Amino acid sequence: MQTFQNSFVVTPLEQFEILPLFKFFSISERFVFTNSSFFVFLVFFVIIGWFYFSILHQSTLFPNYWQNIVESIYLFILDMIQDTIGEDGYSYFPFIFVSFIFVLTCNLLGMIPYTFTVTSHIVITFSLGMATFIGINIVAFRQHGLHFFSFFFPKDAPLMLTPFLVLIELLSYVFRVLSLSIRLFANMMAGHTLLKILAGFAWTMLSAGGIFYILQFFPLAVVLALTGLEMGIAILQAYVWTVLVCIYLNDAIHLH
Repeated sequence: MQTFQNSFVVTPLEQFEILPLFKFFSISERFVFTNSSFFVFLVFFVIIGWFYFSILHQSTLFPNYWQNIVESIYLFILDMIQDTIGEDGYSYFPFIFVSFIFVLTCNLLGMIPYTFTVTSHIVITFSLGMATFIGINIVAFRQHGLHFFSFFFPKDAPLMLTPFLVLIELLSYVFRVLSLSIRLFANMMAGHTLLKILAGFAWTMLSAGGIFYILQFFPLAVVLALTGLEMGIAILQAYVWTVLVCIYLNDAIHLH
């Protein structure tokens, strides 16, 4: 009975709680290494280890399984750049490729039980989005200088409506940061929350015993199906993130 009651106490949002692991300075509360920081570093080590063992350490003339995955992703991102930006975007391939791999690894690593989904926090996705937005603006000013501001002036627009149209264009441009960050954060958080709720519901029915022991297999089956769906969403969100970055880069380079 105690287990049955405690199952309602645990909130599905508990999995997103940022917990301090240790402090860098005992007299300061500002430099705290959290579980979020740990998994960010873990993502970097996973990516470095994956590329090292699949390409640098065990690369062969005939690609092995892991090497084939890396090469497929490489060609996939290259084709995406060609389709959205053109040949002018090849110089930005390293940034786009690393962005895709980082977001994809964060999303997939968060699917492992008892791990932490880094991209389910708005502070992480907003930081990535803001850094990307600033970098794209640097590219735009380097390419066009002050002529970049012509991007906010609609062509052939009536002179009377120009101030309003410029304001709308400027707001929509600034909100690209939110478009990048909130889409990724909301999808990952919502999916993991739903899985937690259904898993908790199945565990509650299992703890209740009796006929609920049999009925709990129905929500459990839904959880398994949603887990597969969430895996697809994790990959899809990395793809959407990369496509948006390519589109924004194309606007910065070609002023379309």
